[in-house]
Amino acid sequence: MKNIIKIAALTTIGSSLVFASGWRLPESSSKSTALSGAYIAASNGADATYYNPANMSFNKNIHQMEIGLMNVNLPSMKYTDNRSETLSGETKEENTLIPSLFLTSKDYGNSLRYGFSITIPGGLTRRWDTPYQKAYAQEFSLRIIELNPTVAYKISDNLSVGGGLRAIYSDGVVKSDGTDAGKPAIRDMEGKTIEYGYNLALAYKPTDTSNLSLTYRSNIDLNEDGNAKLYVSGTKVYDGGASVTVPLPAVLTLAYSFKFGDTNIELEVDRTYWSSYENLDFQYDSSIAAALVSSFDDPKPRDWKDTDAYRIGITHQCTEKFTAMVGYSIDGNAIPENAVSFESPDYNSNTYSFGFDYALSDSSSFGFGYLYSSKDDREVTNTNPDGTTYIDGTLSDAKAHLVSLAYRVDF
Repeated sequence: MKNIIKIAALTTIGSSLVFASGWRLPESSSKSTALSGAYIAASNGADATYYNPANMSFNKNIHQMEIGLMNVNLPSMKYTDNRSETLSGETKEENTLIPSLFLTSKDYGNSLRYGFSITIPGGLTRRWDTPYQKAYAQEFSLRIIELNPTVAYKISDNLSVGGGLRAIYSDGVVKSDGTDAGKPAIRDMEGKTIEYGYNLALAYKPTDTSNLSLTYRSNIDLNEDGNAKLYVSGTKVYDGGASVTVPLPAVLTLAYSFKFGDTNIELEVDRTYWSSYENLDFQYDSSIAAALVSSFDDPKPRDWKDTDAYRIGITHQCTEKFTAMVGYSIDGNAIPENAVSFESPDYNSNTYSFGFDYALSDSSSFGFGYLYSSKDDREVTNTNPDGTTYIDGTLSDAKAHLVSLAYRVDF
């Protein structure tokens, strides 16, 4: 299904999962949430398998597991039109529950460690009920689930490499209804795909209290296949196969952490290669009605740009059992003004977070993380493919609240 990923794969996580640029959700565990994603160099325990598999080599020599659950809350986002109040609108509030699982092994032969994770690395739910926006994006939903088996090899006491296979399942729904806005076109689409990629990691410990890490997650083209139903003035004019290909972009991260006393600080920069998303081009198994070609079939230029995020995370061991964490990140937006849409708007963002870990016993602990992401308001003026004005106004109040809980156990 085509339009589906247009919006989500393309939006993110920071949004119903959409905190970072585009559709990325960098925070998949309670520690990463509490540190605003600044958790590559200092990742330890079971969730190292996802964030930095090379760091598994420096874990305790035991099996470790983490089970997590987070809730993503997106308050209503607003659009204020400069032309007419009747064209203004707002989205529905969204709440999404996101589970996760992380497993790492003990040493095998003093060199090899294995890991496995199930995460939700991104996605989107965007729903508009107001007439003008509903004509373009009544509902755009994308779910992405990633299974990531990994392995680490310890080259020396202070150097390790790691990597793994990324297996991604995604499905989604796209609906639009222009009836209330005097536009008789309706679309109802759904689709799914399974795709594969890889991730690589390098971890170097210059000293016992520092870590320099480099990680890379590959680009994955999502070849969405599904079914589309299109209507004009209440009459079904198409019911058949539809497809579209969009990228889940590569991400390169450089991170450095250092510890003094009971405090650890991590500095991190990552680049998301959104420039691989050049256009959105839907394909149908047969021709669609001429009146719908411009809106639903003609290729839509995207020309997104790469984005950089800068993160800092601070962890302090307050007592033997209690560890506190705070974080901050700033992230650019990938979408040029001419490509901003109601399905996938994007903005510069600031993220603030805090959390804690509490040891329940020598072999188990509980984790909590809270994150608040605020997107800058954005003034946009762009046009439809036929040259008429599409957006001329301000997108505002784009925010996200994320609460993450985790239970960890060693065995």
